[in-house]
Order: sequence, then C-alpha cells, then structure tokens
Amino acid sequence: MTEPYHLKLPPVDPEHTTSEAREVLARAQGRRPNMYLMMANQPALLDTYLYGYERFRKAAGFTPVEQEVVFLTLSVENGCEYCAGAHSFIADHLSKVPGEVTDAIREGQPVQDPKLEALRMFTRVMHDTRGRPSQTDAQAFLNAGYREEHILGIILGLSVKTISNYANHVFNTPLDETFRAREWRPASRD
Repeated sequence: MTEPYHLKLPPVDPEHTTSEAREVLARAQGRRPNMYLMMANQPALLDTYLYGYERFRKAAGFTPVEQEVVFLTLSVENGCEYCAGAHSFIADHLSKVPGEVTDAIREGQPVQDPKLEALRMFTRVMHDTRGRPSQTDAQAFLNAGYREEHILGIILGLSVKTISNYANHVFNTPLDETFRAREWRPASRD
C-alpha cells in the first residue's frame, strides 16, 4: 500500500485568518479542537460539519448514549484515530456511555446491551453497504425498537462523520491533549 497523502496546510490561527474562517470558528462556541482549526482552512467545510453535527445532536432522535454509538462506530469503521479518540472521551465524560459499551465498539466487539448492539450493527451495515441495507438488516434494526426515522438519523451521522473522518485523514490531525487518555489506533489488518 502506498503512503497516504497529507495536506501541508497549517492549523488556522483564529487571530490571523480570513473573516469567513473567523466567523465559522466563532460559531464553534469557544471550542477550538485541532480538527476545527484544520478544517477552517476551508470555512465552508467546517461550517457544514458544525451545522450537521448540531442537527444530529439535537434532532436525529437518538439519546446521547445512542449518538455516541453511531459516531464512535463510524469513526472506528473509517479508521479515524482522531474522532475515535475524541468520541471515546466525549462518551466517557459528557454522554455518560458505560465504559464497556465504548470499549466494545473501539475493539470491534459486540455491545452487551441488545438495543445498542442493534444500533451499532445497523450503523455498520449502512456504512458498509453505502446506504443499501437488506430487508433483513433493516427489520432487525426496527425490531430492536428503532423507527424508520432513525435510519435517516444514521444517514445524517454518516454525513457528519464522513466530513470529519476524511478531513482528519488528509490532515493527519493530531489528537488534542484533552482526548489523549482515550487515544485509539486501528487493529492491524494482517
């Protein structure tokens, strides 16, 4: 396999950037993780990410624990070290996800809670099939207590994580010190 390309653009300095980038960073409500500073090189990218992230959090119909199951599953499936580490920290400290749930997802193992496992598995199916789940997969998800609207919520989560995961891949975004305790590396694929 060839070495991946990494952008050479530096993190944006909020004090010395374009007015558009400054405006988008201001909407981040004071949060300035490395990912935002990298994505601000293309303000429309960061703006779209922030809007989708907020809408997912507020309106996709998932509890905070379920939101982290979706985001962490996608980050692990996409091999995004930055987002897997960040969402593990958020899951632990903000969303109050039980550690065994977060750890199982990080390790690619089943989650013991049947409803959360159905969400993890269907999120993987949506990722792996590029949005073309089988009748059987969809029915298993619905039988676990979710609604068809939740399928659309997963699509929103996929959209948000595609933006952040892919941006982090091309930037090779360094994990913030805050998230370091939950650093994650993909398992080697022999």
